Amino acid sequence: MIELQHIFKWYPAGGSRVYVLQDINLNIEAGAFVSIMGPSGSGKSTLLNIIGMLDLPSEGSYRFLEQSVYDMKEKHRVELYKKHIGFVFQSYHLIDELTVYENIETPLLYQNVKSAERKAMVSDMLDRFNIVGKKDLFPAQLSGGQQQLVGIIRALIARPKLILADEPTGNLNSAQGEEIMNLFQKLNEEDKVTIVQVTHSEKNAAYGSRIVNLLDGRIQHIPQTVHS
Repeated sequence: MIELQHIFKWYPAGGSRVYVLQDINLNIEAGAFVSIMGPSGSGKSTLLNIIGMLDLPSEGSYRFLEQSVYDMKEKHRVELYKKHIGFVFQSYHLIDELTVYENIETPLLYQNVKSAERKAMVSDMLDRFNIVGKKDLFPAQLSGGQQQLVGIIRALIARPKLILADEPTGNLNSAQGEEIMNLFQKLNEEDKVTIVQVTHSEKNAAYGSRIVNLLDGRIQHIPQTVHS
């Protein structure tokens, strides 16, 4: 599904380069659950943004669903991202002025899904995740865990093949965090959604089937055991 080859990301600084990512080679199969770990400043979020097509590398190649991402026009790249990738952020990124229902509906508006179909899809997700009673509330009226759940539902509404999660439990208490991680695990195992998460938490990382360790922008090849 994901093939990154010789990915570098740098910024010019006083005639030299400051490297954020260095020679990243990473293949991720469809149906995998991958955890990217590393200290602050190791390049985790930058790598996730490159996988999610929100950022471009300075150098390297990227194939997504067997298509060469950097050989296509930006318009096609945006279409590919919108159709197949859902993002879950640590800070939720919900739109304060929109209700729960309207926040969840937003990706479908971008895809020009017809009104009746949008209504059916949103209703189905509200029912599936037992939050029908909160559909008319605004984000400020929800707990952190509820806001994150809405963020995840919004990421799932267009039925993406890939979910990218950047510290998805960072603002949650341990019980809420566990609930969100169990949901990810269920989506991966039952719905076969490919998940790539950035996390500081070894406990959260262990939900995945594979751990990628980053240090100073490079992948570290460390022998590891992961329990499911």
